[in-house]
Amino acid sequence: MKKNNIILIGFMGVGKGTVARALVKASNMYAIDTDDLIESLENRAIKKIFATDGEAYFRNLEKKSALWLENSVENTIISTGGGFYKQENIQNIGTIIYLKSSFEGILKRIKKAPNAKNKLKKRPLLQNKKEALKLYNTRVLEYERVANIVVDVENRDLELIVKEILGKVNENN
Repeated sequence: MKKNNIILIGFMGVGKGTVARALVKASNMYAIDTDDLIESLENRAIKKIFATDGEAYFRNLEKKSALWLENSVENTIISTGGGFYKQENIQNIGTIIYLKSSFEGILKRIKKAPNAKNKLKKRPLLQNKKEALKLYNTRVLEYERVANIVVDVENRDLELIVKEILGKVNENN
């Protein structure tokens, strides 16, 4: 049976954390972030994990987190890292919402943020724009395939995005 969690997936920088925080204010749910879980588990930043132990090690930590979420978490908004959607048990964790935006829209969003430099520095896979675009193009189709609900977030008001998500989740349940 599908749990009553909302899982936000989408490319890095699309606004999963921002949307999660807004959803918390509009609902009676808690929010957690899979990257934050991993950083707590390892007591170090994602960037350091990638640099020291590599992507495969990081993906293994995501798997460990996904199993914990499935077994232990209810009534929660879960914002995920960009590659978390690949977890085999993701459908068992909750309703998957793909936050959709163009690659240009995501870059524009990050650059507009007050702490834009830090946001870019924090994302090891965004360092090379050409490679990041290639990754984006691969993932977009996969995000759509995995998602239960797709919500376009590009140039949209946060309040409207939240209303749309909550409305569609209620329709789905």
